[in-house]
Amino acid sequence: MLHLTLRQLEIFCAVAQAGTTVAAADAIALSQSATSASLQQLEQGLSVQLFERVGKRLVLNDAGRAMLPQALSLLEQARGMEMAFSAKASHMPVRLRVAASTTIGTYALPQVLARLAQTHPLVRVDLQIANTLEVGEAVQALEVDLGLIEGTSHWPGLEVQPWLRDELVIVASPEDALCEQARHKPLGVAALRQAAWLLREAGSGTREMVEHALLPHLHQLPASATLGSSEAIARCVAQGLGISCLSRVLVQALVQSHALQVLPTTLPRMWRHFSLVQRAGKRRSPALEAFVQACLASEQPLAD
Repeated sequence: MLHLTLRQLEIFCAVAQAGTTVAAADAIALSQSATSASLQQLEQGLSVQLFERVGKRLVLNDAGRAMLPQALSLLEQARGMEMAFSAKASHMPVRLRVAASTTIGTYALPQVLARLAQTHPLVRVDLQIANTLEVGEAVQALEVDLGLIEGTSHWPGLEVQPWLRDELVIVASPEDALCEQARHKPLGVAALRQAAWLLREAGSGTREMVEHALLPHLHQLPASATLGSSEAIARCVAQGLGISCLSRVLVQALVQSHALQVLPTTLPRMWRHFSLVQRAGKRRSPALEAFVQACLASEQPLAD
């Protein structure tokens, strides 16, 4: 005989994420008293305490931390069953939770969402934009149904599906002295080592790929400044504050308007992949599969 229910697990996860029964009750549209009672029944049924009270907050203890990922996984499977087997599933609006790294969310996904809206008008996408590290963590914690990242996945238990190929290019302001130098011959490693580099923050997929591509040649890549947005870096480079290595799809408009210039160098061309990531073994619902197919319909290199 089972001593717990999916509703109890839903309440447990809500309290774990919100930190109080009051906030959890608001999140799941339940009264605070019913939320507290359900949590108490769950702990009694399992004969174990799951939280410690710290002031007014409830904090997971070791048993609660061990239980949380299993509870999240069970709830995700239950939602998948409802979406896959409900007789009304194909005729009801569906909301997907998707997380994407900054460059993908800004430049690659708009056309995907437009294509999905045409083919599956009842599917809505709640899009979270963050850096690659945060996207991978959200997928691993089952906070989202699917993640789209730049570069490599470092998380165990995630399935990775390569998607688009993107070129990384080194750019500078047309007024930068390096542009004049590059007019005579491609820049070598000595000139690049002395440049003022503007880079993304640690945890960014772009930062990781830039270091992977450049460090074998330059051996060092000291950042003159770090910024949390690739677009902000591109704008700062255009103002002559330094040079950077960025996605070609991101800088293309600024290059065409002559606000930026791609620097010719002696380095080999640099490429990276955009990838789809999900929890290993996760069964895609029809709506999620439709989203993936909308992504794959764009499966062409972003730059040749």
